[in-house]
Amino acid sequence: MGALVVGGTAFRVWQVARVDDRRPADAVVVLGAAQYDGDPSSIFASRLRHAEALYEAGVAPRIVTAGGGQPGDAYTEAEAGRRYLVERGVPADAVVAVGEGSDTLGSLQAVAVRAARDGWHSAVMVSDPWHSLRARTMARDAGLDAWTSPTRSGPVVQTRETQARYIVRETGATLFYRLTHASVDPSYADETGGVG
Repeated sequence: MGALVVGGTAFRVWQVARVDDRRPADAVVVLGAAQYDGDPSSIFASRLRHAEALYEAGVAPRIVTAGGGQPGDAYTEAEAGRRYLVERGVPADAVVAVGEGSDTLGSLQAVAVRAARDGWHSAVMVSDPWHSLRARTMARDAGLDAWTSPTRSGPVVQTRETQARYIVRETGATLFYRLTHASVDPSYADETGGVG
């Protein structure tokens, strides 16, 4: 039975990762990843460029950048993401930074609070493909009508070995969340930043 649950979850991680489920929404939500003194990591930059393309395609009238910071950081992930998008020409009033949360769950709960305050309800989630199922599940549990549009570029999708490693990690993280409704240990976020 346990093998069926694990195998089924791994299949769902893989399946949702392959689907670009974009649709008109109130916001495109970009999940944060590592940033270095305001400069997004390559993983984060891939997510931000994908969100920008969705915004330019008219999927949503705003982009929400999500993610907190580490002690001593000059910028949160959300602030670094907002700055990056504005520098690329996205109108400043179309980018909302929600800089709370040390992991995916905390960030999405903060986004849901902001959504309720501002009166929007639906979101297209942008993250790495393997992270999409868990992010969507957490967003829906937080009260958002959430769909996914995963990135198709960047370090996380370059090799089969990397893809397999992330599928295994996300399978474990998704099962942990479903059992506990808590995030995994923050050390899980070491390579990707903010995805625990």
